[in-house]
Amino acid sequence: MAKEQLDIIKEADLTNNCPECFNQELKLTFFQKHIISRFYNRTTAEVSQEIRCLTCGSVIYPVSWTQDIERSFEYFQKMVVPEPRRTRLTKLSLWLIFLLFAVSVALVYMYSTGMFKDVL
Repeated sequence: MAKEQLDIIKEADLTNNCPECFNQELKLTFFQKHIISRFYNRTTAEVSQEIRCLTCGSVIYPVSWTQDIERSFEYFQKMVVPEPRRTRLTKLSLWLIFLLFAVSVALVYMYSTGMFKDVL
């Protein structure tokens, strides 16, 4: 079963006021989604973000953003460069591919030498 992991791409400190407690300690974090399985690791193009107040600990959702927060968010969003999408095979899958290749080469060799004439 594959599990999802969010890796941090970029973090930025915002000097805007928190809509909840009106302090100026906000942290903007951009995440990229990775899917990790036993056979492959996939980096997706999905990027998510979160703005959190460091004073009161609340998450600031886009509904309660002010114009200043939105302008800061758009500025930092332009600066985010996610990793390219790709799929990497794990060692387990590489070993299974090698094993399948070796068995198929052995079967072709045995067929070409005539070992299967009595069976077929």
